[in-house]
Amino acid sequence: MLKVFNENKQQTGVASRSEVHKNGYWHETFHCWVVYFDMDISYIYFQLRSKEKADFPDLFDITAAGHLLANENVNDGIREVHEELGLGLFMHELKKLGEIPYCVEKDNGRFIDREFAHVYLYTKKVDYEDFSLQKEEVAGIIRAKFSDFTDLWLEKSEEIHVEGFEILADDSVKRLNEKVMKDRFVPHPNSYYHSIIQLINAAL
Repeated sequence: MLKVFNENKQQTGVASRSEVHKNGYWHETFHCWVVYFDMDISYIYFQLRSKEKADFPDLFDITAAGHLLANENVNDGIREVHEELGLGLFMHELKKLGEIPYCVEKDNGRFIDREFAHVYLYTKKVDYEDFSLQKEEVAGIIRAKFSDFTDLWLEKSEEIHVEGFEILADDSVKRLNEKVMKDRFVPHPNSYYHSIIQLINAAL
């Protein structure tokens, strides 16, 4: 069950997740981006969504993200980092970037995702072996140079290099090292990605 709001962020009630997306109710989410410097180069991390996910399977997405439940506050959102990535982070280690309202629709309007996203940033070093993934949700982790990610979403390039790993069905690890285009990422609105780029740049 999720708290639902009007466009002015005034709570209007509580509804199930399916109702929220069917009717396009505004609700709250928690987003945590991991970006850190390695040899003076800043890298941004993405999760690879599981192929079993109902929404946007097998696409690269925010490092960790999820819905805030009706009985939770923003600080409770850190559980998404613990559950999805297995990283033992604490809220005081995160930088708050702000709150971003946005909307995504798919399936000809049968799925409407209107979010007030509470966005946070983690900037300490994380190695691939630090991740312990929740397989039902996350199939892998990749990273890209933050400058390349910026160029991709500001239309300065059509593809970028990513590297990382994917956990296959038999639990073996597949190394990823490839060039990808925008269509490999969850189609959050361009305005969301532009805001993220601006906010991360200001925080680094």
